[in-house]
Amino acid sequence: MNSTNKESAMENGLLMVNTGDGKGKTTAALGLGLRAAGHGMKVLMLQFFKGPWLTGEICAAKRLEPDFKITQLGQGFVKTRKEEHSKATLENARVSWDYAKQEIFSDLYDIIILDEINNMIDHGLLSVEELISVLKERPKRLTIILTGRNAHDRIIELADMVTEMREIKHHYKSGIKAQKGIEF
Repeated sequence: MNSTNKESAMENGLLMVNTGDGKGKTTAALGLGLRAAGHGMKVLMLQFFKGPWLTGEICAAKRLEPDFKITQLGQGFVKTRKEEHSKATLENARVSWDYAKQEIFSDLYDIIILDEINNMIDHGLLSVEELISVLKERPKRLTIILTGRNAHDRIIELADMVTEMREIKHHYKSGIKAQKGIEF
């Protein structure tokens, strides 16, 4: 893609949502990020829940830097009830969101993937109003992809595209554990 086409393609960024109970929300966002990086676009994925463990996507993204970068912000998956978050979890959520806002307004990226941001709202770690405010004020050319279960109705209404992944069958239910290259 020449620079003229790239500029016109990024004139109006999109708001995209991958949600639902099925597998593939993050994977679909990664695929779109890979496609964009292939066209020379700058992509940042911020992972809000995934903790500091090595995954296949981290290894692959390192090979694609500086066009594709993944930053893990989370402490690991949150398993407590929404109203019972630890101080450490609340602080991590605040610091992570502050970092995300800084990156969104930096105007350094063409696409930012906010991985599991829907879960942040669903778990009461971020208000939907705060997210909507930032989404509306982001640089006009920036495409943002929101992933995670239970996307808020107001986010769905605001989005340009929403995809719901629906589980029909999952290997976990037949006792097959998470596998390298499939789940991580």
